[in-house]
Amino acid sequence: MSDENKTTEEQPAEVSPETEAAAAQSDAAEDSGDDPIEVLRAENAELRDRALRAMAEMENLRRRTEKEVKDARQYAVSGFARDVLTVSDNLHRALEALPEEDRRNADAGVAALIEGVEMIERDLLNQLEKNGVRKLNPEGQKFDPNFHQAMFEVPNTEVPNNTVVQVVQAGYVIGDRVLRPAMVGVSKGGPKEAAQPQSEAGQTVDKSA
Repeated sequence: MSDENKTTEEQPAEVSPETEAAAAQSDAAEDSGDDPIEVLRAENAELRDRALRAMAEMENLRRRTEKEVKDARQYAVSGFARDVLTVSDNLHRALEALPEEDRRNADAGVAALIEGVEMIERDLLNQLEKNGVRKLNPEGQKFDPNFHQAMFEVPNTEVPNNTVVQVVQAGYVIGDRVLRPAMVGVSKGGPKEAAQPQSEAGQTVDKSA
C-alpha cells in the first residue's frame, strides 16, 4: 500500500458541532449519573416552553398592533370632527334665533331658505355619524360626569336628584371616547333614588338628526 493511501485511511471522520455538543451532554449526564434520555426530555420541554412563550408574545404584539391601527383609523378624525361641530352649532343657533311666529308667517322664499339650512344641518350630522361621531341626548338620564358637564342646577322635587332636565348644548362621542361633553342643567331637591348610571354604551343617541 502506498504512503498516500495510508494517509487517507488514517484521517478521522469529521464530526458536526451539534453531534459533539450532544455527545458532550451525554457524557456529562453519564458522569453525573443522570439518565441521558431524561436530560434530553428536560431540554426538549424547556425549548418547547420557550417556543410557546415566543408565540404568545408575537400574538399579543399582533393584537396590540391591530388595536392601535384600528384606534388610529377611528379617532383620526377627532380634531376635524370638533371643528365641524362648531359649524353645526352655528347652524342650529341660526335656526333657533328665528321666532316660531316668523317661521309660520314666512313667505315661500324665506321658508325655502329655512328648510335648506335644516337640511344642511341634518346632512352634516349624518356625515359625522358615518365617521363614528354620535350625538347624545341625555335629557331625563342620571347626570354622568364622564359624558355631561353641569352648567346649573334646577330646583325640582318631581324628578330624582341629579337628573338631566335641560340640555344647553348637545354632547358627542366618537367610538367609546367623549368628543365633547353635553352641557346640561341638573335637577336639585328631588328624591335621592335616581335612575341607573349611564355608561357610554347606555347613553341615548339622538336619532332625530
